[in-house]
Amino acid sequence: MTDLSLHRLSAFTTDSNGGNPAGVWIGDTLPTPDTMQQIAAEVGFSETAFVAPQTGFERTIRYYSLEVEVPFCGHATIATGVALGELSGEGTYKLSATVGEVPVVVRHQEGQWQASLTSVEPSYTSASDALVTDVLSTLGWQLDELDLSIPPARAYAGAWHLVLAVSKSERLAHLDYDFDPLKALMQQDGLLTVQLIWRENRETFHSRNPFPVGGVVEDPATGAAAAALGGYLREAQLISAPNQIVIHQGEAMGRPSRLVVDIPARGGIVVSGMAVRI
Repeated sequence: MTDLSLHRLSAFTTDSNGGNPAGVWIGDTLPTPDTMQQIAAEVGFSETAFVAPQTGFERTIRYYSLEVEVPFCGHATIATGVALGELSGEGTYKLSATVGEVPVVVRHQEGQWQASLTSVEPSYTSASDALVTDVLSTLGWQLDELDLSIPPARAYAGAWHLVLAVSKSERLAHLDYDFDPLKALMQQDGLLTVQLIWRENRETFHSRNPFPVGGVVEDPATGAAAAALGGYLREAQLISAPNQIVIHQGEAMGRPSRLVVDIPARGGIVVSGMAVRI
């Protein structure tokens, strides 16, 4: 296992100083789970994707954060798509994840690589009052700061996320939460991130995503949560479909990211973005 197997890219950006960094390991066969976890911790990014084999359009993929394996990671999938495009060319790569098959369409346009993933079938459930109350307490937020036109929900498109919408951008701009209590709440409820959003207009959202279960305070771009949000908005009939929204994330961290979310009338949600080498 050499450094040549490992690629480092930043996803949802055209600038290596923006977006969300991810490791992409590509080899003939996947390492053992312990080895993958060790490599992910050594890479030090919020997630590292592991892909095998080295050739072909059908491959297996697994995702590891700093501390645990995760079922699905959007930004590492976009990074993987671009890495595969650079190494093997344009096309549709069918990635077999633990949650199901995730097709990734990879294109090279105007000097930039772009990848578009299609999530597994999304779903959602209403968030319980107790969960919302407890999470708001760890955030230091108040219930009357929420935008209840987008009700609190647990949203899924490969992993579960708690969606909380706020009514004012100023609330989203200030994030200082209790790491360990929020991590415990999320682990208890099976959540990967908390997706905190502000809707600027019908097509434009801003997001911040605490990720303590992965050992990370905050993600600068979260493709899995973007897909889950798109699915939730459609399934709860909070947006007409087909439609497209753009999510801006990472701004407060100094790593601006742009996630384009296409919401078809049915089926998986399509999340697209650029990625560049670090």
